[in-house]
Amino acid sequence: MALVEGCKHSLEITVPVADVVEETGRVVSELQKKVRLPGFRPGKAPVGIVKSKFAGDIRQDVLEKLVPKALRAAAEKENLKWVGTPSIKDVHFHDGEPLTFKAEFEVAPEIELGDYRGLLIHYREPAATEADIAKRLDEIRERKAEYVNEDPRPLVDGDYALLALESISGVDEKVSQDEIMVKIGDEATMAAFSENLRGAAPDESREFDVTYPEDYDRKPLAGRTVRFRATVKAVRRKELPDLNDEFAKDLGDYQTLDELKEVIRKAILGEREQKAQEDAKRELIDRLVDLHDFPVPDAYIDRQVEINVENQLRTLAAQGIDPKSIKLDWAKVRESQKDRAAREVKASLLLDKIADREAVVATTEEVDREVQKIAKQQREAVALTRAKLQKEGVIGRIAGNIRTEKTLNFLFEHARKEAPVKKESEDGSQESE
Repeated sequence: MALVEGCKHSLEITVPVADVVEETGRVVSELQKKVRLPGFRPGKAPVGIVKSKFAGDIRQDVLEKLVPKALRAAAEKENLKWVGTPSIKDVHFHDGEPLTFKAEFEVAPEIELGDYRGLLIHYREPAATEADIAKRLDEIRERKAEYVNEDPRPLVDGDYALLALESISGVDEKVSQDEIMVKIGDEATMAAFSENLRGAAPDESREFDVTYPEDYDRKPLAGRTVRFRATVKAVRRKELPDLNDEFAKDLGDYQTLDELKEVIRKAILGEREQKAQEDAKRELIDRLVDLHDFPVPDAYIDRQVEINVENQLRTLAAQGIDPKSIKLDWAKVRESQKDRAAREVKASLLLDKIADREAVVATTEEVDREVQKIAKQQREAVALTRAKLQKEGVIGRIAGNIRTEKTLNFLFEHARKEAPVKKESEDGSQESE
């Protein structure tokens, strides 16, 4: 008998006495050949003694052989494919009686696709204005700026001070830098440096306290008041390169400033188009999930939570934080992330279903291009990279990711797009919702 509740199924299974007796006899016979008992030659111990002495082992072996076999047969009869690991309970196993047990498991949900073409999303074709190009050029000029020494004089706001800096007190380990440059009076410079260095001239030293905020990014300094000795080594000014054809030529294979501007315009458009499409696709996925209501197996949700947590821990490790130092309460983590994980699983199942419906596949050429990219990044032969990725099961994931991205592109192309509604912010400017 099968009971169904969403993705959860249960089967009450009975194994006939004859099958139990046959399997028990087979287990006892195999065990009889292996055991060594005092007073009997190998394989010659009486069956009765073997049964009596190894009753627990025999029972366990019979269950381990009969239960999975009976569960598979019952599931196939009901046309059910479980996900995760079935739970076996209420086992009734006594001599001369049928073996009965209850199996509880989850199955993949049946998904009935609704409308997925023509979903309404917000999207505006990106643009790059002259102001955008000018701003990008200014950023490039800043990176190419040179800092020129002035004749020795007292520091004033706007000057770049080249300092030798060392801590006197307030930190566990001494902070010392032979050359550090700060801009006097700049909002990015901590006020204590500007206030205490104004008027100082080269070769002059000053001592002063600097109080760092609790959230300061350098942990040894965060929340501390540190006393520094700063010696001015030079007064500098910043010189930006002129914006002309020579500037363009110095940056690369450009002949004129106009040619450089066109390259910058295309780069800005490309960046904005990618960002706009990513935002639109996220909205598209949300709409797709909202339009389809179906249960999600807990096994899928738990696995997605694990993936999300693993990604978060990898991010922390990349920031220098040891993941082992973080103690996770799995129950709390699952509870806090299960809604998000459920939506992610739904999105994945829906995209997979749509890919099947629309015959979207990852071609061999597309997978090869990704493998070549990885090989180039790792600076190794493509064949070696492919073999390694194949062994680790990554090739399949690469193909899956390509298929998913192509499905999203298909949905984006067939979506109805409207520009985001402009709303007025508190300062009176227009911004998109």
